[in-house]
Formats: sequence, C-alpha cells, structure tokens
Amino acid sequence: MRNMNFGVISVTDRLTLVISKVLLQPSNPHTKAPLSFSQPGRETERHTGGEMTKISGLMVGLSALLVMAGAAAQTTYPEKPIRLFVGFPTGGEADTVARLLAQKLAESLGTPIVVDNAPGAAGAIGADRVAKAPPDGYTLGLMSQGQIAINPSLYKLAYDPVRDFAPVSRVTGNMYMLVVHNAVSAKNVKELVTLAKAQPGGLTFASAGSGNATHMAAELLKSAAGVDIRHIPYKGVPAAIPDLLGGRVTMTFSPVVVVLPLVRDGKLRALAVTSLLRSSVAPEVPTVAESGYPGFEVIGWLGLLAPAKTPSAIIGKLHLETVKALALPDLRAKLSDLGLEVIGNSANEFATIIKSEIPKWAKVINESGIKPD
Repeated sequence: MRNMNFGVISVTDRLTLVISKVLLQPSNPHTKAPLSFSQPGRETERHTGGEMTKISGLMVGLSALLVMAGAAAQTTYPEKPIRLFVGFPTGGEADTVARLLAQKLAESLGTPIVVDNAPGAAGAIGADRVAKAPPDGYTLGLMSQGQIAINPSLYKLAYDPVRDFAPVSRVTGNMYMLVVHNAVSAKNVKELVTLAKAQPGGLTFASAGSGNATHMAAELLKSAAGVDIRHIPYKGVPAAIPDLLGGRVTMTFSPVVVVLPLVRDGKLRALAVTSLLRSSVAPEVPTVAESGYPGFEVIGWLGLLAPAKTPSAIIGKLHLETVKALALPDLRAKLSDLGLEVIGNSANEFATIIKSEIPKWAKVINESGIKPD
C-alpha cells in the first residue's frame, strides 16, 4: 500500500540515497558513454577523456529538492490517473521518451500515467490540450523544443509558450552532428564555408523538415558564416540519408546516434557537433563553436510541462519524482541508447531556457525567411 502522506525525513533520506548512488557509482572504462554536452553553469559537463563526470544539473536539482520536499510531500496528489500528452505519433522519439518516463513516474507516484498521443500541426494540437487543461496536475505534456521555442515564430498558435505553461523539468537533450558526403572536398567547417562562398546556392543541406531543429541549425550556421546553402526538407533525417549517401544533397545536421555509425564506416564525413563541448562518443569531432563560430549551440530537447497556475506543491512533487526517475541507471541507459542526454534541471532553469530560446529562434526565422511546410 502506498503511503499518501510520507514525512519530510523519509523524502530526504530517499533523495540522499539517490544522490549517493549516482555520485558514488564507480566508473567503468568499458561502460558505454552517453552523448554529452554542456551549457556552462547549468547542466551536464563531462571531461572529454571520460575520467571526470559532473552531472551538475541533475545533482543540483536533487539537492535543491531537499528544501522543497516538505511542501511537496504533504500533498495527497495524485489521487487519480494522470494524462501525459505527446504532440507526435507513436514510435517517435518524443513518444518513446514519454512512455519510458511515464512508467517510472507511475511506479513512484502510485497511479497510472496514460500517454495520450495528439499529433498534428507540428505538435501544436498536443501542446494546446495541455495549455487548456485544468491546472490540477492531472494533465501534463512532454513537449519538444519545436513546440515551445520554435513554433511561436512559425505558426499562429492558440497557446502562449510562456504564459500558458508551468515548466517542471527539461528531461532530455541531444546535440547534432554536421556531416557531409565523402565527395565534398571540405574536411572541416572553415573549408565548408569557403566552398559555400565560392558557389552561392550551389551546396544543399537536408533537414528533417522546415522549422525542425536540424533546419534551424543549418540556418544558424548560414547566418553566422554569411553563406547561401539551399534547403531540401525531408520527413525526418532518416528519410534524407539515402540522398546524402548518394551525393544528391551535400550535408545535413543530424542527431549523432543516426549518423555516427555511417561516419565510423567511412560512408559520411563528420565536420562538427553543435554542442559547446565535444561529444564523449566522438571526441575527435570538433564543435562548431571552436571551428570559428564562438557561442554556436543547437541542442534539441524534450521537457515536462503542466498547465499554468498548477499549484507549486504539485509542480514540486512532479519535479521531485521526475529528477529521481532520471537518476535511475536503467532509465539513463535506455535514454543513452536513443542518443539522448539526461538533463533533469530545475523548473526555473527550464523556464529560463524557454524564455531565452524563443527570441533566439525568432531572429533566425525572421532573418532567413523560413516558412512552414
């Protein structure tokens, strides 16, 4: 039987155990290293050599929750099943992450969590259902960077990404890798830019669709470098791979997990990654930032949000259980296998990221004249 009103001490003890297990887990040089990147002062940092790991966002989040545990623990929430909306079809990345997280949250909260897929309008349908739901904690959304930070500049939305949601935590993040066809002479970003300047509009880049983060990454590089490279949208990066391998498109920004095997097999050439730190699984590949474009960063993400005005005690409890779930080794391993990095930051940190990314992508969209498909 689940104790609906456990005390502050028990919460503290449980959190301390989680922190200890993560911090004191012995390193194993043969363990598969997850993809890693960092946003200074906020989240995950890993030493390139893999000898030192700082899971700062997750640990700071866990430590901060010790202070919040009293208020969060005293609520009897939840007392009925919770709906978790995903604005994309079943089987995709967002759906997979939602179901993995929902299973762990259902176990810890002691109530069913039903994943409800509401695809359409680039995720806007699912997001709107969360925005319009009663703020009682029984309707949540696992939402993407596109739904919250990019779509507001591309579509007329029925929701406001800042006003209508209460952030709980950014759950996962993933960097992108810039790869080119082997026939392309460029061996690094500088040479690629030189090549593009020599033939304006002559090079092409594939994306997972207009307004997708893979599209935004290329447009950000075009803007930073002052080059003209033609956009060829596809329905997902995997759909673009055959044309990239065949040399019918020049390059793409792709999730690392999709293209790294092709890079390892010598079928594509990796020029850079879009995080501020190099990837732990491909440390030989430089970042775009260190390739002549300081501050260049594109990190895709999925985050847990509730309707605005959800009581702070409920947000606190959801945050507590989410961060604890993300510290579980089995869940971390499954997310790593998907090429995703565990984040688990605070609600305030997540809110700050949302507020900073909306104008960032609005500028890119307005300057490049991007239109939705």
